[in-house]
Amino acid sequence: MNKTELIAEIAAKAGLSKKDAEKALAAVVDSVKEAVAKGDKVQLVGFGSFELKCREARMGRNPKTKEAIEIPASKAPVFKAGKAFKDAVAK
Repeated sequence: MNKTELIAEIAAKAGLSKKDAEKALAAVVDSVKEAVAKGDKVQLVGFGSFELKCREARMGRNPKTKEAIEIPASKAPVFKAGKAFKDAVAK
């Protein structure tokens, strides 16, 4: 399912126009992005949670030259599915 199909599905289930469904989806996605970027955890009960994980710097190897390189620290968004979501998918 792509974004267009998701918007059509939201519009049909919520009884909204596609334009309103697109605005609602954009607002939710933007709100989650902003909250996670600030370091907040976003929990949607029955669906899952979004949070920011910090990865520490570490040493790695260039597979081509076998030369040791330093991999810098980074931040990555992480999604963890909730129990109800996992159960629904497992059926």
